[in-house]
Amino acid sequence: MDILIDKDVCIGAGQCALTAPDVFTQDDDGFSELVPGGEDGAGSPLVREAARACPVSAIKVAG
Repeated sequence: MDILIDKDVCIGAGQCALTAPDVFTQDDDGFSELVPGGEDGAGSPLVREAARACPVSAIKVAG
């Protein structure tokens, strides 16, 4: 499963980090990024929920 974050679309709402904190975090500017090693949690149902929770659909989960 691949997790793609569109940094041009992300507004830094933080819903992904709240929903799946083992996979997502926010960078110094407040935008979404993967936790180092976060790809290991890509199979978690919380990842798809985090993608759905994103208010601007900046997260895509493939696979």
